[in-house]
Amino acid sequence: MDRFLIVGLGNPGRNYRENRHNLGFMVVDKLAEKYAISLNSVKSKAIVGNGRILDRPVILAKPQTYMNLSGDSVGPVAAFYKIPPENVLVIYDELDLPFGTIRLREQGGAGGHNGMKSIINHLGQGFPRVRLGIGRPPGRMDPAAWVLRDFGDEERPLLNEILAEAIQAIETYLAEGIQLAMSRHNKRLNDE
Repeated sequence: MDRFLIVGLGNPGRNYRENRHNLGFMVVDKLAEKYAISLNSVKSKAIVGNGRILDRPVILAKPQTYMNLSGDSVGPVAAFYKIPPENVLVIYDELDLPFGTIRLREQGGAGGHNGMKSIINHLGQGFPRVRLGIGRPPGRMDPAAWVLRDFGDEERPLLNEILAEAIQAIETYLAEGIQLAMSRHNKRLNDE
């Protein structure tokens, strides 16, 4: 049975834990918790855990390279476990989507996201991804400052919904493939 690599992007360290840029890490942490997968070993500059989700063998990974160099970890992890790009699912925050939006894609470009550019340099564009909208910064705030800002208390309820929906999207992807996952989970949660 095919093994899958599920990668959440973020920055390592306590001071980044609640940042918008760490949405990918948050999803992987929730998955690990739900399926009792221990994120307890280090491989190719990533914290990894080995387990099963819906009876599929998976490797969960959180690159520890800082966001812009994510590919320096993801490429070697995928190579080590012999996982082809089409079975590498990358979860990350997206400035160009409104907060509360989830978009799965089968493949594509980086869209200005430096972490994704780095991964594409290692894997090519042929891997699926889950993009989680964080929206554009207010006023004239620098986007680099915005992504490193923690979610506010007023954003927590929607953040929890996003995390739950992302978990369901990943489960659908593993059980039924990317096409069904896209048709079922590509949505804006705060519009419902």
